[in-house]
Amino acid sequence: MKRYVALLRGINISGKNKISMAELKKGFAELDFAGVTSYLNSGNVVFSSDIEDKNTLTNKIAIMIKDKFCLDIPVFVVLREELEELLKNAPDWWGNDNKEIYDNIIFLIPPLSYVEFYAGIGNPKAEYEKVYNYKNIVFWSFSRQDYQKTNWWSKTASVKVSDKVTIRTANTVRKIVCL
Repeated sequence: MKRYVALLRGINISGKNKISMAELKKGFAELDFAGVTSYLNSGNVVFSSDIEDKNTLTNKIAIMIKDKFCLDIPVFVVLREELEELLKNAPDWWGNDNKEIYDNIIFLIPPLSYVEFYAGIGNPKAEYEKVYNYKNIVFWSFSRQDYQKTNWWSKTASVKVSDKVTIRTANTVRKIVCL
C-alpha cells in the first residue's frame, strides 16, 4: 500500500461547501482506503491505497464527494513521498520562520500546466511576491502586510484558475507530510 495526500479545493471556506471531516474520512474509508486521517477543516486527507494510478484515485474521491455531499470539488492527489520530494526542492527564501512573510504552495490540478496558469494570472509583482515553479507546484511568498498589493492574491481566486488550483501554507504542507 502506498500513502497518498488528497487536497480538496475550496471546502469549509466562509460557510461554503461544508463538509464534516468525520463524514469525509468515513467516505474515504468506504472507498476501501486505509489509515485515513485529516488535518484541519480545509480538506487535507492522508490515506493509504493499493491503487497506484493518481487519476483513478482522484476520480474515485471526486465521485464520492459528489455522491455523498452533492458537491463538485476539485481534488489534487499526490503520493506522500512525492510531496516530501517537492518540499526538499523549495527555494531558500521559502518557508522559513519569518512571521512577516506568508509562504504558500499552489498545487496545479492536472491537466493545468504552469504555462497555462501563468498566462491566466500574469506576472507576479517582483517587489511584493516571489514565485518558483517546480514540477506541478508553485512556491509563492509575499509580505503579510502587502498581500493586497500582490498581483497573484486576487487572481488565484479568479474564474480563470480558481477551480484548477488549490493552495496550502508551508506549515500545513509540512504537517500533512508527517501524518
